[in-house]
Amino acid sequence: MSENQKKPNREFRNLSLRNITVDYKLPLPGKVSILHRVSGALLFLALPIILVPLFAASVGSPESFANLGSGFGGFLLKLILLVLIWGFMHHLCAGIRYLTLDFGRGLEKADAQKSAKLVLIVSLVLTVIFAIKMFGVL
Repeated sequence: MSENQKKPNREFRNLSLRNITVDYKLPLPGKVSILHRVSGALLFLALPIILVPLFAASVGSPESFANLGSGFGGFLLKLILLVLIWGFMHHLCAGIRYLTLDFGRGLEKADAQKSAKLVLIVSLVLTVIFAIKMFGVL
């Protein structure tokens, strides 16, 4: 390198929430990937905190099972369970998508966009179906 030519200075940018959410446009498959990780972490953390205590309460005695069943009438508990159902549905649908990608299907950009959109739609539709059933709309 000659003395006249200098290396370009590296640009360092401070990251803020605005930079991440507005300036950096993540493609839809990237968003599905992040949601897959979030839903997996949600399910993993919910296991010892929510699901195991609920299971232990349900098998403790017939009275505790009946009390637990009557407790599911509460809106907050239904909302928590609905979030867990969404996490499971999204994680399941995205996992199936990643299995098909591992087999070499849908690796083209257009196919990846379609499958990512399909994962979001199917997981949300399944969650809405469970919500309708859970909240007793129909």
